[in-house]
Amino acid sequence: MIIGGGVMGASIAFHLAEAGVRDVLVLERAALGSGSTSKAAGGVRAQFSDELNIALGARSLEAFTRFGTRPGQEIDLRQVGYLFLLSAPEHVAAFERDVALQNELGVTSRMIDVREAKQLSPLIDPDGLLAAAFSPEDGHCTPESVVLGYAVAARRLGATLLTGVSVTGLEAKGDQVATVVTDAGAIRAGTVICAAGAWSGEVGEMAGIRLPVTPLRRQVIFTEPIPDLAPVVPFTIDFASTFYFHREGPGLLLGMSDPIQEPGFHLDYSPDWLPRLGAAIGRRAPRLLDVGLTSGWAGLYEDTPDHNALIGRGHSPSNFLYATGFSGHGFLQAPAVGEIIRDLYLDRAPFIDVSPLSAQRFTGDGTLRPESHIV
Repeated sequence: MIIGGGVMGASIAFHLAEAGVRDVLVLERAALGSGSTSKAAGGVRAQFSDELNIALGARSLEAFTRFGTRPGQEIDLRQVGYLFLLSAPEHVAAFERDVALQNELGVTSRMIDVREAKQLSPLIDPDGLLAAAFSPEDGHCTPESVVLGYAVAARRLGATLLTGVSVTGLEAKGDQVATVVTDAGAIRAGTVICAAGAWSGEVGEMAGIRLPVTPLRRQVIFTEPIPDLAPVVPFTIDFASTFYFHREGPGLLLGMSDPIQEPGFHLDYSPDWLPRLGAAIGRRAPRLLDVGLTSGWAGLYEDTPDHNALIGRGHSPSNFLYATGFSGHGFLQAPAVGEIIRDLYLDRAPFIDVSPLSAQRFTGDGTLRPESHIV
């Protein structure tokens, strides 16, 4: 049984059903993909500072490129590249190290000069920039389509996905979760997989397992059509401010981490952040200040203390698995993590050892793995 019907839960359901696992059941309290997934910016990349995140991103990118045949869904993948703009010497040094590691692992990222960065992303003001990092195979796609593709294929393979059902408790018998209590009744469970995103801490508490996930609102807004917009716009990030943009139809999607946002389940869009976004735009892409804005939305990051995911199996109850806490990277890592949870369920070795991402690292039994490429 999988708790959570976002991209992570849908990916896990597909991979389990494809492997022949019977009685796969997904419980989602609202509509599939209606939580953080539907509010994601849609970025897909392998540019990270942590070896595990690089591997998860690269594996998922490979899956996204063939999504039209497996599981079988058009996702509007645009491999326009990710462009990180760097304006501090310490950031340049860090990205030089990270790009070297990425290249060792097969990622085609590279450091570039400011002139090339301006050529790639003409909307930027290069003032104050020292260098940039670019990976041409990165890009963005449509999160709702990814969920749809996994969900349809999972159902075709025999999985059941129930919406409008909320989990209210877990009942254990010995060392196992035996029953999942919902507002629609109790359901017997052989294995429980937590893929509840920002709500995973509550689910972990039901199982007696600490999943240190903190919800944090992130907001995006869209511009009106831009007549002279280049046909190819890389996913451009001003690393110092976290301001980013990428093409969305005839305009742009704009976003930024609000430095004064308080943690919590703040689910409503608020224009209060626009002055801070406007200041960041004025420094790095001032031409956009003259472009009209349309709608915006708010979603939740599921942050952990070291901005790295929680993936693993509980010690007690031992039939409780989890895949959460992705700190903004869950959508782009969902294909690879679906594979991993499938293999953990089947007691097979995953394509990469994810034991360093166990929740145990926050109990003194492991080592924190800080990820610096958070956006």
